[in-house]
Amino acid sequence: MATSSLKKTTAVWIILILALFVIAIIFGIIMRFNQGNNITMNSVTFYSIMTTHGLTMVGIWFAAGMVSTNYLLSRYVKVSTRINIFAMILTVIGVLLLWGSTFIGKFHAAWTFLYPLPFKLPGNTNWSTPLFFLALTILTIGWLVWTIDLLARILKNYSVKQAFGWQHLKKNPASETPPFIMISMVTLIGILACLISAVILVVLFFAEYFSGGSFKNDPLLVKNITYFFGHTIINEALYLGLAALYELFPEISGRPRFKNTWYVALAWNCTMVFVLTAFFHHLYMDFVQPQGFQLVGQLASYFSSLPAAAVSAFSVIVVVYRNRIQWSMPNLLFFLGVMGWLIGGIGAVIDATISNNFILHNTLWVPAHFHTYNALGNVFFSLAFFIWVANEFSNQHGKGKADAIKLLLLLLGGLGLVMMFYIAGADSVPRRFAVYPKEFTSAAVLASAGAWFAIVYLLGVLWLLINIVKKCTKAFSPAS
Repeated sequence: MATSSLKKTTAVWIILILALFVIAIIFGIIMRFNQGNNITMNSVTFYSIMTTHGLTMVGIWFAAGMVSTNYLLSRYVKVSTRINIFAMILTVIGVLLLWGSTFIGKFHAAWTFLYPLPFKLPGNTNWSTPLFFLALTILTIGWLVWTIDLLARILKNYSVKQAFGWQHLKKNPASETPPFIMISMVTLIGILACLISAVILVVLFFAEYFSGGSFKNDPLLVKNITYFFGHTIINEALYLGLAALYELFPEISGRPRFKNTWYVALAWNCTMVFVLTAFFHHLYMDFVQPQGFQLVGQLASYFSSLPAAAVSAFSVIVVVYRNRIQWSMPNLLFFLGVMGWLIGGIGAVIDATISNNFILHNTLWVPAHFHTYNALGNVFFSLAFFIWVANEFSNQHGKGKADAIKLLLLLLGGLGLVMMFYIAGADSVPRRFAVYPKEFTSAAVLASAGAWFAIVYLLGVLWLLINIVKKCTKAFSPAS
């Protein structure tokens, strides 16, 4: 069970993540207002903010998934508070260095930082590029050590076969692996792979930077590694949120715990493979890429979403269908998060179809689908855990005041935000433009409307933040 030190560390993580989330949302609002011609900033400032917004969002919600996994894992194995604190310290240092590289050094190559752009940026300082990759290195080291530690602790209590739930592929298994353990194991293996790729990536960038021109990277190789890292870690972060859902949703709803079955085990083991190869759909336009990789990318994009999505959605429906449910903010967020994840996933599959990708991939359809399954999916999963664990700290499990209004703000703001992206994407409005060309007549209006919807979403987040932080402080009381 959770120790006092684990509770305190988790409380600090939650406060830190929510504070960074608010700041990152404000960055997004500023960008959309600039695109809507409501404010004016130069292009270097815009792309510096875009780089900071994207990487901060990816980092904090990956960390949020690790925090929930680390805390809930304490129900089954002994976890290390020291490693947890180590990862937190390196995360804070990494974020500060990242922001220093973008806001002071003017690094503005976007979260994808595609080679050779980081070496050819106009308007940035000479030291911003190595500082950016130093920030990425520090973040990677902290998260890699944390990931290896969690994997080692699972394997200390479970055999490899049990950890992956392989015994459930046969009838009458001799032992049962909790779904939370299996999903965590499958996801952490994927995270390990993408963090190792990040290490390789920063080594390649540093090698070229410090070689004095004697070493040049292969652009296609670096692009593959970059997207393997970036695409995979975003998806694995969402799966960590789903692990928390499997563990907590039935419990909060007053229903029996989820059981592991052959189809749950098969679905998640297949997902582990498919999610590691789906990133190829980002390289359809790279015609020198081997054609076989492109086919793998399309098939994996379809298959990676189907097993886990279908099984998870079915499991949630089984819990709520014709059953008396003790509805509260956490299980409502879990339930709605599944819906947001599925909608965003459908948008992603549409884009990942090669014939559609030629039309959609460099439009705002792409921010539409990943904002959907993040802002209305993964964020909801993590907020559900945050509220649940804050209630644990304060020993207050009843319904909060004005929960319906808070939820309405999140839904109205979030749905409005992503709808502006979807409509713009369907109208062929390009992404990553600081200011839209006048030929795109709807772009500025949709961007401005999206910013206002984001403000509504932010109000809901702030309202929840005040309540969550207040309860998290109870973790530091002597009685906790």
